[in-house]
Amino acid sequence: MWIPTEHEKYGVVIASFRGTVPYGLSLEIGDTVQILEKCDGWYRGFALKNPNVKGIFPSSYVHLKNACVKNKGQFEMVIPTEDSVITEMTSTLRDWGTMWKQLYVRNEGDLFHRLWHIMNEILDLRRQVLVGHLTHDRMKDVKRHITARLDWGNEQLGLDLVPRKEYAMVDPEDISITELYRLMEHRHRKKDTPVQASNHHLFVQMKSLMCSNLGEELEVIFSLFDSKENRPISERFFLRLNRNGLPKAPDKPERHCSLFVDLGSSELRRDIYITVHIIRIGRMGAGEKKNACSVQYRRPFGCAVLSIADLLTGETKDDLILKVYMCNTESEWYQIHENIIKKLNARYNLTGSNAGLAVSLQLLHGDIEQIRREYSSVFSHGVSITRKLGFSNIIMPGEMRNDLYITIERGEFEKGGKSVARNVEVTMFIVESSGQILKDFISFGSGEPPASEYHSFVLYHNNSPRWSELLKLPIPVDKFRGAHIRFEFRHCSTKEKGEKKLFGFSFVPLMQEDGRTLPDGTHELIVHKCEENTNLQDTTRYLKLPFSKGILLGNNHQAMKATKESFWITSFLCSTKLTQNGDMLDLLKWRTHPDKITGCLSKLKEIDGSEIVKFLQDTLDTLFGILDENSQKYGSKVFDSLVHIINLLQDSKFHHFKPVMDTYIESHFAGALAYRDLIKVLKWYVDRITEAERQEHIQEVLKAQEYIFKYIVQSRRLFSLATGGQNEEEFRCCIQELLMSVRFFLSQESKGSGALSQSQAVFLSSFPAVYSELLKLFDVREVANLVQDTLGSLPTIVHVDDSLQAVKLQCIGKTVESQLYTNPDSRYILLPVVLHHLHMHLQEQKDLIMCARILSNVFCLIKKNSSEKSVLEEIDVIVASLLDILLRTILEITSRPQSSGSAMRLQFQDVTGEFVACLLSLLRQMTDRHYQQLLDSFNTKEELRDFLLQIFTVFRILIRPEMFPKDWTVMRLVANNVIITTVLYLSDALRKNFLNENFDYKIWDSYFYLAVIFINQLCLQLEMFTPSKKKKVLEKYGDMRVTMGCEIFSMWQNLGEHKLHFIPALIGPFLEVTLIPQPDLRNVMIPIFHDMMDWEQRRTGNFKQVEAKLIDKLDSLMSEGKGDETYRELFNSILLKKIERETWRESGVSLIATVTRLMERLLDYRDCMKMGEVDGKKIGCTVSLLNFYKTELNKEEMYIRYIHKLYDLHLKAQNFTEAAYTLLLYDELLEWSDRPLREFLTYPMQTEWQRKEHLHLAIIQNFDRGKCWENGIILCRKIAEQYESYYDYRNLSKMRMMEASLYDKIMDQQRLEPEFFRVGFYGKKFPFFLRNKEFVCRGHDYERLEAFQQRMLNEFPHAIAMQHANQPDETIFQAEAQYLQIYAVTPIPESQEVLQREGVPDNIKSFYKVNHIWKFRYDRPFHKGTKDKENEFKSLWVERTSLYLVQSLPGISRWFEVEKREVVEMSPLENAIEVLENKNQQLKTLISQCQTRQMQNINPLTMCLNGVIDAAVNGGVSRYQEAFFVKEYILSHPEDGEKIARLRELMLEQAQILEFGLAVHEKFVPQDMRPLHKKLVDQFFVMKSSLGIQEFSACIQASPVHFPNGSPRVCRNSAPASMSPDGTRVIPRRSPLSYPAVNRYSSSSLSSQASAEVSNITGQSESSDEVFNMQPSPSTSSLSSTHSASPNVTSSAPSSARASPLLSDKHKHSRENSCLSPRERPCSAIYPTPGETSQRLLFNHIGDGALPRSDPNLSAPEKAVNPTPSSWSLDSGKEAKNMSDSGKILSPPVPPRPTQTASPARHTTSVSPSPAGRSPLKGSVQSFTPSPVEYHSPGLISNSPVLSGSYSSGISSLSRCSTSETSGFENQVNEQSAPAAGPGYGGPEEPVRKESKTPPPYSVYERTLRRPVPLPHSLSIPVTAEPPALPPKPLAARPGHLENGTRRTEPGPRPRPLPRKVSQL
Repeated sequence: MWIPTEHEKYGVVIASFRGTVPYGLSLEIGDTVQILEKCDGWYRGFALKNPNVKGIFPSSYVHLKNACVKNKGQFEMVIPTEDSVITEMTSTLRDWGTMWKQLYVRNEGDLFHRLWHIMNEILDLRRQVLVGHLTHDRMKDVKRHITARLDWGNEQLGLDLVPRKEYAMVDPEDISITELYRLMEHRHRKKDTPVQASNHHLFVQMKSLMCSNLGEELEVIFSLFDSKENRPISERFFLRLNRNGLPKAPDKPERHCSLFVDLGSSELRRDIYITVHIIRIGRMGAGEKKNACSVQYRRPFGCAVLSIADLLTGETKDDLILKVYMCNTESEWYQIHENIIKKLNARYNLTGSNAGLAVSLQLLHGDIEQIRREYSSVFSHGVSITRKLGFSNIIMPGEMRNDLYITIERGEFEKGGKSVARNVEVTMFIVESSGQILKDFISFGSGEPPASEYHSFVLYHNNSPRWSELLKLPIPVDKFRGAHIRFEFRHCSTKEKGEKKLFGFSFVPLMQEDGRTLPDGTHELIVHKCEENTNLQDTTRYLKLPFSKGILLGNNHQAMKATKESFWITSFLCSTKLTQNGDMLDLLKWRTHPDKITGCLSKLKEIDGSEIVKFLQDTLDTLFGILDENSQKYGSKVFDSLVHIINLLQDSKFHHFKPVMDTYIESHFAGALAYRDLIKVLKWYVDRITEAERQEHIQEVLKAQEYIFKYIVQSRRLFSLATGGQNEEEFRCCIQELLMSVRFFLSQESKGSGALSQSQAVFLSSFPAVYSELLKLFDVREVANLVQDTLGSLPTIVHVDDSLQAVKLQCIGKTVESQLYTNPDSRYILLPVVLHHLHMHLQEQKDLIMCARILSNVFCLIKKNSSEKSVLEEIDVIVASLLDILLRTILEITSRPQSSGSAMRLQFQDVTGEFVACLLSLLRQMTDRHYQQLLDSFNTKEELRDFLLQIFTVFRILIRPEMFPKDWTVMRLVANNVIITTVLYLSDALRKNFLNENFDYKIWDSYFYLAVIFINQLCLQLEMFTPSKKKKVLEKYGDMRVTMGCEIFSMWQNLGEHKLHFIPALIGPFLEVTLIPQPDLRNVMIPIFHDMMDWEQRRTGNFKQVEAKLIDKLDSLMSEGKGDETYRELFNSILLKKIERETWRESGVSLIATVTRLMERLLDYRDCMKMGEVDGKKIGCTVSLLNFYKTELNKEEMYIRYIHKLYDLHLKAQNFTEAAYTLLLYDELLEWSDRPLREFLTYPMQTEWQRKEHLHLAIIQNFDRGKCWENGIILCRKIAEQYESYYDYRNLSKMRMMEASLYDKIMDQQRLEPEFFRVGFYGKKFPFFLRNKEFVCRGHDYERLEAFQQRMLNEFPHAIAMQHANQPDETIFQAEAQYLQIYAVTPIPESQEVLQREGVPDNIKSFYKVNHIWKFRYDRPFHKGTKDKENEFKSLWVERTSLYLVQSLPGISRWFEVEKREVVEMSPLENAIEVLENKNQQLKTLISQCQTRQMQNINPLTMCLNGVIDAAVNGGVSRYQEAFFVKEYILSHPEDGEKIARLRELMLEQAQILEFGLAVHEKFVPQDMRPLHKKLVDQFFVMKSSLGIQEFSACIQASPVHFPNGSPRVCRNSAPASMSPDGTRVIPRRSPLSYPAVNRYSSSSLSSQASAEVSNITGQSESSDEVFNMQPSPSTSSLSSTHSASPNVTSSAPSSARASPLLSDKHKHSRENSCLSPRERPCSAIYPTPGETSQRLLFNHIGDGALPRSDPNLSAPEKAVNPTPSSWSLDSGKEAKNMSDSGKILSPPVPPRPTQTASPARHTTSVSPSPAGRSPLKGSVQSFTPSPVEYHSPGLISNSPVLSGSYSSGISSLSRCSTSETSGFENQVNEQSAPAAGPGYGGPEEPVRKESKTPPPYSVYERTLRRPVPLPHSLSIPVTAEPPALPPKPLAARPGHLENGTRRTEPGPRPRPLPRKVSQL
């Protein structure tokens, strides 16, 4: 039975549980669980990470932990009872764990590894804390480490700053907001600006001396030297090296490592140097023989110097090598370091052995204790401490020092009867009074233990040696008296014995007879001569002698002359116990000389401060002793001396002696009567303040008042204790009188001189320190009243001295911080005076930083939820006094322009933050009663209105993101909680006072605006938080957005008819709120839109304003990433439900549908834009949105914005042609006028003419880069006409030159013809703009089907490729998946005129083959009826699918949607006719090119002739005869008579062409090809005989062939062509169909036939078996070889019906081959380009193994193409190679200008598509193999097609210049056409343009079959008086008759025109 748990409430999972049992809860190791029930070893509960899922788990899998339960029962909350640091660590590590893995995914390796180490470190520290065996100090240290690492990690990961107190997290509810702010600020500052350390320490480690010839031991002496003052500033660090140059004691680090401590910041400068002196221990001369002398001397070796500035970079200098120098003469040794520093190169050089000193140096910063903690390893291993010379900057009390520093300076000695100078060595001893030598008190340096004697180094043959060696003598004080130092001088012989002969001595006593020590400074000592064997142990013999020449001057003038030899030393005492000052000694011994007391007290001020603090207690005892002795006589003097000493302790150097004085007062002070004198003298001084002229001394007294009062209070306490509290009243009166004098002096106003105000300032700055002393004797209330009276007496005038104002405020601040203010009783007394002064300063906006600090302290004392009466009363007072001024102050300081200086800005932020925290504290403390009192306190509604406006404005400021640093989420949440609470209180006041007749728009607007920005704050968007953080916020505050949303709804409902004031202004803000992904908030807020629609409907009868605003805001908001699919559905459903019963339901539904559709597109657009690279989806989505704005919403500005977004996408993808077309859309909206346009997007303010000119130039540039030069030419002409009309000949010249350059590029540069692909997107998972639509896409350069397939699959990685070309059924349309159907299609150009002209270079024709294409075609052969195995042509039909686009390609996108598809079937006979027509035309073109020598070699003609003749001989054409010329067929198909005749005619014509071609071939054939030519001639006669044709004359002139107009499918307007071997007239014309066996040369696998052809062309050999592997029988002609291949895509029909080869198994499910590959298409799926015979697959005639496919609608001229040689040549490999070497693409001619005469048009019927003539080849491939990357823009999916939206039938213009009309160019291919009503052709809205002879090179119009759209206005050619001469057309254009055509030319429905506000853009 399950029973609720009592104590087992919380646990941690210690083993993962999979939850496989019924109701099992899956748990991971480390999860925390809350336990609800238990039963037989099982628990039931939930994991805290997912509290909604409850289940059971074994109790053994959980480790229980102590926890306390809040709210027992259903909603109980369990809080673990463990150290808060542990709790924080656990939750933080969990949060980090997830983010840490993300770092790895994002490849942020550095942070990943650093965080990993920190996490492990925290886990180790956590274990230490959990074990609980740490000492208190160690625990504190561990917690400090933990919190430091937690903060570091949070900062690195961008998490929130955690407020802490004593290392534990702080609950913001438990402390005041001002305290919270300070904690945050403290942690923030600690993080941002590390405090500069004032103490620095230099760590030195000696490694070795590198030298080639050492062999002797060395002494190395480090010290710090100040080159500015030429003196050492530190003691010495001394170490010894062995003979190898390594430290002698490597096992003792303190012997070779030292820390130079207590360097101040002033000592870290460039002129401080580390000096290293090296002394060798050995023979006198470095080169002496070893046995010359056994005695060793200290001799100079070398010196090294390094500036400390080199260490200031903060880097450790490991293994630094210092160069060692030696002086040129030994006598300079004492100053060698100075010479090196000054770079006096002449005085030193590198040591002969070129020695180098290896050291390690590091500069450490901070207090010495901090250094010990942070570098514990250094101290634990051992390091010697090297002090600064003398006392440090701060002298610490209790510091015991008695160090005498002696510098052995120099000596002057006589020769002593020798011929050369002496080698002098000085030996030093310390001798005590008894005559014994003191042991171990001579220190050479910090690394060496002290010694008993010292030996100087020896300078060779020098009677005036200079040593400058510094020694420290740490002699104890008790040994000091009576001791002296003796110096013995010896000559060191260099002879073999090496004797050291004593020749003199000096001595100096350490203390004088009067008790003073040896004074600091240089002393010249007398050298007393002595014999070599003199015994100096008996000190009495020489101590009576004079020791210093300074003493001799006065005493024994005669003796001085006798002593010529001298010895100089410098002494410096650093002692806390001894003094050298006689005045100090006289004062301390005042009782022995009472007459000197006055003088001693006067001299006290002249004594050095360090001497006074050394004897502080003795001095104070002396002063109070003198006071007791005679207070009348000495009272004033003692008082002044006491003031001097007290103020001395204010100095930073002696600051630390204040505790010494405090201790003295508490424990040692015994002046029980002193208080009377002290009060009396102090009052006397205060009374004299107002009269005295010089105030300096009085100010000194006032500065010392704190300690004076301490002495007064302590004295009074001692007196009370001694007398049992006598004279209490008298004492109180004295204090009262004193304070009355103070009040009088404070109340005086300074007249003229500022001395009085300075004295007032001095008093005020030290007065608060007196409070605590007064509290020792008086009651709290008494002291509070005294203080209040004193502070209240301050002058209140505002114009007093500013410095005094600041001091007054500081005094108030210290008062608030004092112990007195913390007591509630005294606080209530002091609060009014504090608030009074604050109010005054805030009103003047002065000293804001101080005001903020005081206010913070005031609120820190008032804890949250204090319901004590005193606190509530205090809040009353504060609200009444400060709320208003506080609001005004915040408004004032936030509206100030911030200073550019970072310090000022920081200060500004600080003060703002503090005031804000104060305001929030105050508001949080206010209860219902306070709010009610506040609102009642306003006398008029105006006052209330101003207050509400003010507080709403302040709240808006508080909500700003920059108000607090970004990681202060805790502070922001607290602030928001206070704001929402306050707003809920104030909204009642708003409802009660400002509705109905008192309605005030401004205040309501302010309210709504505040509410909206409150909800939109980033810190309230809980969806962005981690689950744990979100849970914490919800538990503490709930979702404040929902609360505020409900309040908005409630207030809105209260507005009634006043709602109209906020429509449409609030639509945008409310829409922004509803876009927040919070379901409750959306449900509350969306109905407001219904309300708005309703009120707008009532007011105006429509809701156009609502619609317009919704649409405008949706775009900007959704582009910022707001909104989602759920919102779209919710918006739709809620509003539709709301308007069900409305009378305006219909228009409402329409609006909701429009907005919903816009949301769909915007969401798609946003999703697409998230992709990194530019792909087709991005472009297609932008096009869809752009069209929607134009056609459905008529939003011109948005339309233009998206034009430019699309333009940028195209540029990024390098789709330059599409970019030009896109920019053209904007250009069409503008006219050549001088209207001014405003600044817009990146355009400056300019005239319409200037902007249009700028656009023209940009468009021309893009057309140029996209190799669309023909389009650029027309724009060049357009802009040139404008320049000409303005007589701007300079620019006109440039434009004409640009035009000429474009012509040159047409002729000189090669262009590739792109492939076109049809793509179907099926399934609901596609974006809206693609879903269940089909498009035709223009491929990239070199892009073939397989590459395109792969690109599409990359763009849509989840798509499934369809394996057939059939139209999908409804199940595919509705599937929750993505299906792609891709196959290649053939473009059918509408304009045939240029393509039909003879002599036009292929370079020019190639443009018209693949530009402005509306129609595309795709053929699929199939057998109808019974298939004849002997002759399959009898039953071979072709299914032709024609696709019509909404816009022509290329255009503003690489892909456009298919608007209409037509399917027709072609009979076998029609197919045969088309095949023959195409082959004949191909032959004619090749023969013509050969005759006009356009071909560099004859191979293409050879191969074509060979293919046709060889195939015919082997049965090709005869198969047609067998199929269609037999009696049986003619009888059964009487309607085909004309067609049969036409076929016969074509066969005869082919024979004529072949004969003529052979004649031309014979003329040009090279010698090595003669055998092949002979073979062709022979085969031709065989072919003729098989056709039953008689001999033709060899040079017969072929008569023009006129094709009869038999059937509607046959063109009746063919042009005659006369042919001769020397001059051929052919009409190249694009056919809508391909030729047999036409294949695109692709990298993809081809069908077997196509492969055969490719192999022939490319020189690959394949057996004939492979070529014919699909033939029914080997005997069938090549015509039938591929008739079983499917068209572009393998059909899904059974192979028996379609005769299509099946995919191999390995390809069926392969994604890469899932789209239809070329092998699955028929050879006619893709066609070569006529002009590229040398680069593409070649055409075969009837015998080429190709299927006849013909469009009977098209006449031969329409279908004529440049013939291509057959791929069936015997020498195909070689010929193909030659051909590819010689093939060239020729440049196109000038694009002819349009004329007014309409071009020919042809008939089309509804059953048959109206294909414009199209060359079978549509993409050109260069003869070389292209690089696989050449045709790609960056990335695989960079230049992807774009799809247009379904709502736009093209880009219809927004102005009259681009209104959708029929283009005159559309019908040029029609058999009969009339002039079309377009803007370029005299349409109703445009002036008449110049006549057009050829189609324009581009247009954005639509076909007249649907909605005709005109040529863009900006590309139409205006009429000019005399157009430039153009080459005449080869064929006269006949005027068409529109009525004879079946195509509609009337305009389709026009889109809504836009108002002409376009001029403003």
